[in-house]
Amino acid sequence: MFGIEIIDAGLMPAMIVALFAGVLSFLSPCVLPIVPPYLAYMSGVSLADLQNGKEGRNRALLPALFFVMGLSTVFLFLGFTASAIGVAFLQYQSYFNTVAGILVMAFGAHFIGVYRIPFLDREARLDAGDRGGSAFGAYILGLAFAFGWTPCIGPQLGAILSIAASEASVTRGTFLLGIYAAGLGIPFLLVAAFLPRLKGVMGWMKRHMDRIEKVMGLLLWTIGLMMLTGGFSAFSFWLLETFPALAVLG
Repeated sequence: MFGIEIIDAGLMPAMIVALFAGVLSFLSPCVLPIVPPYLAYMSGVSLADLQNGKEGRNRALLPALFFVMGLSTVFLFLGFTASAIGVAFLQYQSYFNTVAGILVMAFGAHFIGVYRIPFLDREARLDAGDRGGSAFGAYILGLAFAFGWTPCIGPQLGAILSIAASEASVTRGTFLLGIYAAGLGIPFLLVAAFLPRLKGVMGWMKRHMDRIEKVMGLLLWTIGLMMLTGGFSAFSFWLLETFPALAVLG
């Protein structure tokens, strides 16, 4: 539409990876445990009211939405920057694909446990000040969260930024980071709306975090290998042949 192709079969595999990477970022050990306290702080209610009172959960929904908007702002900016750099060096696109594939495989090996990258196991929290109880404060907190927790969610975010940089379009690269932000932000909104019902699920995820990370690591490593070998393109052609309707997207 309008001569700008955004979503097509070639982008579908990267979109799936970006969505899963965002969800894994939400499930990471330095994000998942602090979700209920953050929601309580942003909405200006006690944690007990948030967990047990319908009114407290209702008050948490709007701040949670603005919090997600804040972190999405940062991720979209990062996606725009990464893809703009890739477009600026379009003549070196094949090198970008190779470097991106190697980086994604490296991040995957980090998750699998082949080795650990110390910098990516650190978290650098930023103080957003006394911003609880307001939508604007939640938006500022979302900005601080996106910047402050970047080292902790670095493997997932770095992988998606690498893929975005290999795209030959600023719009497509930025869109990928939007998908990543949705994968990270939508669970926040679900927890805000259904916290009591999700406590058991969140507890199960905490207990099985090692397995979840290894599965994501294997996925990232496989995606990186596909980028290096041209498997991404082959998978895109397979999608087009299997689901012809995808040809009309974009």
